[in-house]
Amino acid sequence: MDRREEQPGAAGAGAAPALDFTVENVEKALHQLYYDPNIENKNLAQKWLMQAQVSPQAWHFSWQLLQPDKVPEIQYFGASALHIKISRYWSDIPTDQYESLKAQLFTQITRFASGSKIVLTRLCVALASLALSMMPDAWPCAVADMVRLFQAEDSPVDGQGRCLALLELLTVLPEEFQTSRLPQYRKGLVRASLAVECGAVFPLLEQLLQQPSSPSCVRQKVLKCFSSWVQLEVPLQDCEALIQAAFAALQDSELFDSSVEAIVNAISQPDAQRYVNTLLKLIPLVLGLQEQLRQAVQNGDMETSHGICRIAVALGENHSRALLDQVEHWQSFLALVNMIMFCTGIPGHYPVNETTSSLTLTFWYTLQDDILSFEAEKQAVYQQVYRPVYFQLVDVLLHKAQFPPDEEYGFWSSDEKEQFRIYRVDISDTLMYVYEMLGAELLSNLYDKLGRLLTSSEEPYSWQHTEALLYGFQSIAETIDVNYSDVVPGLIGLIPRISISNVQLADTVMFTIGALSEWLADHPVMINSVLPLVLHALGNPELSVSSVSTLKKICRECKYDLPPYAANIVAVSQDVLMKQIHKTSQCMWLMQALGFLLSALQVEEILKNLHSLISPYIQQLEKLAEEIPNPSNKLAIVHILGLLSNLFTTLDVSHHEDDHEGSELRKLPVPQGPNPVVVVLQQVFQLIQKVLSKWLNDAQVVEAVCAIFEKSVKTLLDDFAPMVPQLCEMLGQMYSTIPQASALDLTRQLVHIFAHEPAHFPPIEALFLLVTSVTLTLFQQGPRDHPDIVDSFMQLLAQALKRKPDLFLCERLDVKAVFQCAVLALKFPEAPTVKASCGFFTELLPRCGEVEPVGKVVQEDGRMLLIAVLEAIGGQASRSLMDCFADILFALNKHCFSLLSMWIKEALQPPGFPSARLSPEQKDTFSQQILRERVNKRRVKEMVKEFTLLCRGLHGTDYTADY
Repeated sequence: MDRREEQPGAAGAGAAPALDFTVENVEKALHQLYYDPNIENKNLAQKWLMQAQVSPQAWHFSWQLLQPDKVPEIQYFGASALHIKISRYWSDIPTDQYESLKAQLFTQITRFASGSKIVLTRLCVALASLALSMMPDAWPCAVADMVRLFQAEDSPVDGQGRCLALLELLTVLPEEFQTSRLPQYRKGLVRASLAVECGAVFPLLEQLLQQPSSPSCVRQKVLKCFSSWVQLEVPLQDCEALIQAAFAALQDSELFDSSVEAIVNAISQPDAQRYVNTLLKLIPLVLGLQEQLRQAVQNGDMETSHGICRIAVALGENHSRALLDQVEHWQSFLALVNMIMFCTGIPGHYPVNETTSSLTLTFWYTLQDDILSFEAEKQAVYQQVYRPVYFQLVDVLLHKAQFPPDEEYGFWSSDEKEQFRIYRVDISDTLMYVYEMLGAELLSNLYDKLGRLLTSSEEPYSWQHTEALLYGFQSIAETIDVNYSDVVPGLIGLIPRISISNVQLADTVMFTIGALSEWLADHPVMINSVLPLVLHALGNPELSVSSVSTLKKICRECKYDLPPYAANIVAVSQDVLMKQIHKTSQCMWLMQALGFLLSALQVEEILKNLHSLISPYIQQLEKLAEEIPNPSNKLAIVHILGLLSNLFTTLDVSHHEDDHEGSELRKLPVPQGPNPVVVVLQQVFQLIQKVLSKWLNDAQVVEAVCAIFEKSVKTLLDDFAPMVPQLCEMLGQMYSTIPQASALDLTRQLVHIFAHEPAHFPPIEALFLLVTSVTLTLFQQGPRDHPDIVDSFMQLLAQALKRKPDLFLCERLDVKAVFQCAVLALKFPEAPTVKASCGFFTELLPRCGEVEPVGKVVQEDGRMLLIAVLEAIGGQASRSLMDCFADILFALNKHCFSLLSMWIKEALQPPGFPSARLSPEQKDTFSQQILRERVNKRRVKEMVKEFTLLCRGLHGTDYTADY
């Protein structure tokens, strides 16, 4: 809750007037927050309590809430209020009260040392915040003083209680520093001061950790305290003794987790790599854990193996470069690498029997990057040492990627199966990366293993082993260019020999063929070896995703070599589509595959195949068009229209000619006559109109109809030209009857591609004027229920200005009404709509000079636009949209400077506009800054961000940290 935006007059918690922040009222509100069953009352109480915490009265009631007779929930609120006052409103505290505040906090902490732990922690955080605000000048030896005060013998609290309270305070101090909002210059000073104060902390921690009489709870707290301090980037050599003590504590099961956390934090700090000698001393300590690790693995103790693995990986991953640099110590580092290899290959199936191996994967990336970053000579030495290690890693990873036995996998939960799938993807990414180190030899290695496995007659092989080796191939072939590889022909030859008895293996076979589709395009003679497998798999619903996506890849990459197989592919595809074997999304992919396939045929062949492919659906659609609309026939209609859309998305008989990115899209003419897609669309046009007439008020059906044409337009570009007049007419009729956003989006496509061509301008202009007129009427009736239509309308207007500004010259276009509607759209709560409206204005304003009606309306109504923009910046619009409003201001300044300089002064004149929080000076500064900046758009965005924070009362507060 942002207290600055809470109204000060809001009644609090139903317990008291808003500003009567007394102890009694706070207690009533807390009781309501914790025990009232009514959620609304709870929310009211919470809002009121948040105001109470930041009120001046908080200094008074906080101490009273800490009285011994109060329950812990109330005491906790008092301690939290003190922390908020100290951390956020430090400047309100008079300097002469620092010492008494400090003394009171010490007293309370001492009292709570034997009381509630949650209250003790909160008080420690409050004192830590006070210390950070006073250091180094007002409290130069803060930490040493804390240690001294808590070690005083005259305290009423027993020694252990005092010790634990001191350790809690020392633990939260660095944590509070990390999260504090200290200004940057203060942060540096305080960090330096804390680094010096380490001298008062570490000897105490060493003493408590090493003395045999220290109880387990104290030693646990010591480790947590050390873990907190090392994150202040304490020099690693200063931590040496404590790290060694933490390694010793790993043998104690109660201290194990805290020890791991402390060691990992100490090793992982960025500065640690400077202390190579200390790092070298740590390697034997880590290697010394190998026996404990093996025992843990043997006993199925996942927590211990996980913790030890974290330590080994922290040392290896963070410091591989520094340790590789110590060439004379290469053997000890290699021993550490082998220990991490053991962790990667830890027995058991992830994530059911182990969760450790996944921690190690990033290490292998880091080590490889570091080896390959050395100069040639050193790299050659390390390649010699580590290539065998990486080959071993591949074996380990493929073993870990193996599926468990069927009977075991059957008992896994869906969550475990999903985690295993993600784990295999991570292994796949690692193998792909390792390819850079091992090169073509890796593929040969995998091929040899697979060949031996499939041709060996000595022992039966498990499908899991075959699947994992294929998965390795697929991982590399998906992203690496394997066209030069001499083992791929052999692999393609081996694939038909695989005995596929299992869905997972069949899936991987499919995906591997799909990954090799580019290779098949360069070696078309091999297509016949694998295509029958893919077509056979299409009939199996369990292989739906893998078989359909593989066929789509083959049809896309190899389409010019597929004509001999086209009849068979179409027949099998038709069969599975008619039998409804696949889910909707796979049916759509299959249609895309057929679109690619047909694109490479002669026009007569395409039309013949299209006829056999589409006819059953057209007949079905004709039947559905006669029926009375109901939910089940709606689903069938949307499905059929979707199939046609996806077919036309990829059916492209000519080649796009892209000179360079961002160039005009053009197409080489089709030499063979009319475009087959256009022929089919013209044949079914009346049927689509008939379907539409019954379903005009259903957004989904209208969207599906528009999608057919939109996808065809995008694919065909100029070839779509013969359809433009009748489509414009149909769109106009559709939109006039029931306005829908999808019709506007299709209109935008037509404007984008055809508006600049004289032959097509008349129907496009007529459609543009019609949809504009209908949408303006909608605005008069109340557009708030149609943010999607307004969004699409604004995008259409922007596209029209970009592609054909002449559309705004037509006398029948009410530019003034369009302008006013766009201003209204700026005030919508939906962010996409506001963005689209801003986009329209940033296209419109640069046309002031060249399009006379635009210039006229900006002169007459531009002030209204500016006021709407200022209102949005003043707090009416989301802060995430400020860049869009900044773009409008920039465009106004660049293209209407004299008008803006007059308007902005007038607009900002009234007191309280655009925000009551602004002074006249701040408004004046903003207007001057904006008017001065006509070149640098980024600077204007920064100015608007600053100004909106001032308007909202958020400037310089915690809430702006991530803005």
